[in-house]
Amino acid sequence: MGRAMTTGPWRVDFIPDVASFEEVAGPLLAADPVGSTVIATQVERARAAGAVSPIDPSTPINPDDPWWGVVRDERGEVAGLAMHADGYRRFCYVLGMPDGAATALGRAMADRGGYIHGVNGARPACDTVAGILAEQVGRLVVITVHTRLFRCDAVVAPPRPAGRLRLGTHDDLDLATAWWAAFLADADAQGGRTTPSEPVHDVRAAVQPRIDDGCLWFWEDEHGERVHLTAANPPAYGVCRVGPVYTPADHRGRGYAAAAVAEVTAGILAAGNVPCLFTDQANPVSNKIYERIGYRAVTDMANLRITR
Repeated sequence: MGRAMTTGPWRVDFIPDVASFEEVAGPLLAADPVGSTVIATQVERARAAGAVSPIDPSTPINPDDPWWGVVRDERGEVAGLAMHADGYRRFCYVLGMPDGAATALGRAMADRGGYIHGVNGARPACDTVAGILAEQVGRLVVITVHTRLFRCDAVVAPPRPAGRLRLGTHDDLDLATAWWAAFLADADAQGGRTTPSEPVHDVRAAVQPRIDDGCLWFWEDEHGERVHLTAANPPAYGVCRVGPVYTPADHRGRGYAAAAVAEVTAGILAAGNVPCLFTDQANPVSNKIYERIGYRAVTDMANLRITR
């Protein structure tokens, strides 16, 4: 299965392949599919791709080697989950877990070796893990983004601007890629951040699957001009995570984001899934927009960087 490490009453398994991980972690993911949406989505993607990435458990973690982490209590029950998987290379993602489990995870990762650049996920577990890893390499933990996870159970329809929502196609790939990249840059600027908050990744490679899966939309105004983009993830354990949501600066303030997200959210609910999304707590405008259309806060999370 992978390498197991024991810290006090806790056992930490580093599992190299998603099939083995899902067999163990599936019940916990299903028990809280909204709170675990990021890991659940990565599991779904990896399973769909048939991903199996074996690693040598006796060697330090290589930044390009993914793993899936499981923390068990003294009864052998799963108490916490983490991942260092595709899309989060050099970073790890941690779900909420008891303090003792988070401490055990951090120590097991430190003992395993290698260098993790940051820890994202639910607080306070991610703070605990990041603190242990930072101490190992003599560095500090810096919060790059305070995020908040929201879910929606019923849409409150906003005023509808002129135009319509339509699915993106392969003809939209270039614009969608440019706007996706602009969204990442604008989110940092609006949050007052001078350095990128997200790991560098191939934006086009992220956009293409959304179009293929029918999970990317444009709002077109009454003249047929594309003025807004909303995307989502395919369902994972019955949950669809919406994002990114981007309106170019010269089209903002006209209600496109609220209308698009409301319509996409209604479609997710109609299909029998639960919509959720993350917001940047440093951007009160977007938080208010989502709350007005029916989203309610679930939990606070953070992106933490291990730095000098």
